[in-house]
Amino acid sequence: MACIAQIRSFPYYIDVYVNVNQVRCMSNLLHPLSDSFLRDHALDPHDKGKHTYSISELAREFDITTRAIRFYESENLLNPEREGRNRRYSQRDHTRLKLILRGKRLGFSLVEIREMFELYDSEPGELAQLQHVLEKVDERRQLLRQQLEDIQLTLHEIGEFEKQCRSRLEQMRSKH
Repeated sequence: MACIAQIRSFPYYIDVYVNVNQVRCMSNLLHPLSDSFLRDHALDPHDKGKHTYSISELAREFDITTRAIRFYESENLLNPEREGRNRRYSQRDHTRLKLILRGKRLGFSLVEIREMFELYDSEPGELAQLQHVLEKVDERRQLLRQQLEDIQLTLHEIGEFEKQCRSRLEQMRSKH
């Protein structure tokens, strides 16, 4: 309930990429890579979970195409079980897909996301994982700050160019 009070003035939030949901306790969203989140959401490579999802259920839930899900599978980010020609995605795959989309939204490449998954799968603790994630976050922040500076400079240049064009236009109008 405390987390809802913190954001009471904003009754909706964007979850993953494009899904708009009513506000609920967002502690899972605030700490998506903590051991407790990953353990509670079956990211353990040995825990497939009981609930499974079809590819169309995942596509509908995350508002992405089945082709995108198959692409993440081909990149070895998801590992569904096969029942004949059908894929059955575990709770682990569901959580991984959510983290993939969140990572993409934050600007991480699929290679970086895969590195984080591999680090989690190979390390029992979260120290190495968190250090790696913090390095990636810092790199991303630096890149975004540089892009922001570039955008601000470009906007300034556009403003100056606009002033010159308007001035020239006024000169031309005053002559006619």
